[in-house]
Order: sequence, then structure tokens, then C-alpha cells
Amino acid sequence: METNLLILPGLGNSGVKHWQTFWNKKFKNSTRLVQDNWDEPVREEWIERLNEEVEKLDAPTILVAHSLAVSLVQHWAASNSNKNIVGALLVAPADVDSPQHTPESIRNFSPMPLNKLPFPSIVVASENDPYATFERKQYFAEMWGSDFVNVGQKGHINSDSDLKYWEEGQLILEHLIQNIKTNKND
Repeated sequence: METNLLILPGLGNSGVKHWQTFWNKKFKNSTRLVQDNWDEPVREEWIERLNEEVEKLDAPTILVAHSLAVSLVQHWAASNSNKNIVGALLVAPADVDSPQHTPESIRNFSPMPLNKLPFPSIVVASENDPYATFERKQYFAEMWGSDFVNVGQKGHINSDSDLKYWEEGQLILEHLIQNIKTNKND
């Protein structure tokens, strides 16, 4: 199964030092979603843009979401579906319900949907992420039916974490792809 990647950056976009940018350069089978407003996101506009991109898909695709984009995936999946979305890698979900962990500019993404996802997924969490407690990310994974991976002390798993190609994340992605293949064959 040839699987494509749809890279979904979070608030502020993922800069030149972000692992998502490195992955987008490395993986020829990847596309990066571009939003109109990275700094003052409007949930409905972000969902609409994601839906437009998903409707163009003609091959099995994994959503690779970071931070606020994890919430985007949850909101999208709660009211949309597409047979080409076969999985999601959900990295460092920002707790949009928590004023002490996230900025006011993303409050319109609250409440965080807690529906079970209709495709295999993995939540990747750092123990010292300032945008959500570790326990809250574990709770999200449980509610979404996602596998959970603790990557230790990597902050928000973003540009500041200086992960470059983030090889550990690539191994986690490969694990997700194997899970998708196994589920497809069952």
C-alpha cells in the first residue's frame, strides 16, 4: 500500500526548523496544508480548507497533525469522512479547553471533540509540553481510540525541540502504517 502524507501544521504554521517542514521536504508523497490565517485561526475556516484538500485525495493518506491541527483533525472527523483517510499521527495535541495551557486565539477550537476516530491513530506526547498536561494527552488518546507514545522530555515537539528529521517520529509513523496494513487485512 503506497500511503501519502497530508501534513497539518498548527498555530503559526511550522517554521523552517520544524520536523514537519523537514518531513515535507524528505517525503515526496507528502503534501502540506496551507491555511489563510495561521495566527488567528477560525475553526470553521480551517475545517473547510482541510475538507477541500481531503476531497482532492485519490490515494490512501495519513494525516500528520501537530498541536492545534490535532484539534482540527478531531473536529473534521466528527462531521466529515473520506475513504482515503486511513490514519492519523497526532503529535503534541494542544489542550484547547485549557486557558492556562493555550492562548485565547485558539479558544474557538474548544471544546475538544472526544469521539473515537474512524481510522487508526497514534497520539505522540512529551512529558514537558507546556500546551497540555501529560495526563490530558493520555486521556485524549484513550477517548479517540488512539495508541499512545511517550517520547520523554521533548517540549512541544516543535521547532524549539530542534528535532530536524525526527527519526523517532518516522519510526512511530512506520508503526502506524503497519497497523493500518494489518487492520486492512483483517
